[in-house]
Amino acid sequence: MERSNLYILTDKPSLANHYVAELRNIHVQGDSLRFRRNLERIGELLAYEISKTLPYKEASITTPLSETQTLLLADQPVLATILRAGLPMYQGMLNYFDKAYSTFVGAYRVEEENTELQINMEYLASTDLHDKILILADPMLATGRSLVKSYKGMLRHGKPVQVHIAAAIAAPEGLAYVQQEIPEANIWLGALDQKLNEKSYIVPGLGDAGDLAFGPKI
Repeated sequence: MERSNLYILTDKPSLANHYVAELRNIHVQGDSLRFRRNLERIGELLAYEISKTLPYKEASITTPLSETQTLLLADQPVLATILRAGLPMYQGMLNYFDKAYSTFVGAYRVEEENTELQINMEYLASTDLHDKILILADPMLATGRSLVKSYKGMLRHGKPVQVHIAAAIAAPEGLAYVQQEIPEANIWLGALDQKLNEKSYIVPGLGDAGDLAFGPKI
């Protein structure tokens, strides 16, 4: 698989392995606070890694003793997420990009027997995206269809100059679909899993991130 625009946290051992392991572990998942915090931590780690690739500019600051030169972000990114499961990961990124504007999308899969998987998008609140750096966070990249539909909906509000997609866990099928539909995107993952099952759930995955973070939906 082409990895020139793909970064995976758990390709190398680090604390990210612990956070991903706890997200998956059925003996830890009952603690919703810890589940949300682990998604937030992964968002923070990926935000830091993304920050290394962004444009910077020289700036002068005054310390109590003298003037000194440093490098600061040339522009703040726009952070976007898909409600509701994306909120903890988005918060982790906002902890680091704390001056960023935000975009929110309400999109969800419609699952009915003997029908093709459908994605409904019923809500979009977006800031101006024209020539902005867009970072779109969604914890579970399964089929990739809700993410792609959400991104294409955002384009009504401007064409970003850079696109970064961040997910805690992805399936190869969803990754391939996103790479096909959004070839300009840089993709940042916590972990890349084995496959999708017959219900389009990620294996080994972790279950339903939204339910685990915020409680079962009716």
